[in-house]
Amino acid sequence: MTNPKYITCVCLLLSVLTFNSCKEGQGINILSVEQDIELGRQVSAEIEGNPQQYPLLPETGRNGQNEAAYAYLRGIVSRILNSGKVQHKDEFPWQVKIIHSDTTLNAFAAPGGFIYVFTGLIKYLDTEDQLAGVMAHEIAHADKRHTSRTITREYGYDLVLTVLLGENRSTLVDLARGLVGLRYSRGFEEQADDFSVLYLCNTEYKSDGAAGFFRKMQQQGDGQGVPEFLSTHPNPGNRVEKITEKARAEKCNMNPFQGAQYSRFKSLLP
Repeated sequence: MTNPKYITCVCLLLSVLTFNSCKEGQGINILSVEQDIELGRQVSAEIEGNPQQYPLLPETGRNGQNEAAYAYLRGIVSRILNSGKVQHKDEFPWQVKIIHSDTTLNAFAAPGGFIYVFTGLIKYLDTEDQLAGVMAHEIAHADKRHTSRTITREYGYDLVLTVLLGENRSTLVDLARGLVGLRYSRGFEEQADDFSVLYLCNTEYKSDGAAGFFRKMQQQGDGQGVPEFLSTHPNPGNRVEKITEKARAEKCNMNPFQGAQYSRFKSLLP
């Protein structure tokens, strides 16, 4: 009779080998969907409780301008979420907040669908299509659970578990701070690009909006330092071309969004 301990060891070894051989963006995630959401809630609470580092734009005030700005941004997010392509649309809370920093050209996603975008990036971009491309890209990082996978890889499951159990405040602070500069793998970046196209494909937005965004960011980086978004979302070679090729291959909408009032949206921000 085969030794049960031997069977257990073999099964564990096979599990490890299977996990390590999974392609990025596929295979298993050590964290459950529920743990993604809980981790995102805790990180989000830490961000929102630290106004010096993350000066969030209040959702009310300035004679209704803040409310109007949030309504506009959430309208973009809603169109993306209702594209029929977002896997965890009905599971994740999907919250979006604006961070008031005109010198920061960035956006980032916490696990579970908590999205943050800086006023500097909003004001820098030219069209709603470009911003929709950014938001779709960040939604993809959350929806495909790249954020929690990358955090788990960098910090280790045991350390992340102590955060989930509410036992490690210092690591929670580090996680919140680290999200701004979190570096995804090339595989995750490529998948987020692909899904930014798929999310926008059947919306009113130009489906390769992310390509226009990256093109502008590349131009900004020439001789003027690398924008924060490109430092954390590396741009390998023909990334812009791949996004546009993906949109054409999927026969997606390639017409600019006609209903946009992007200049007015930017004017609503402080």
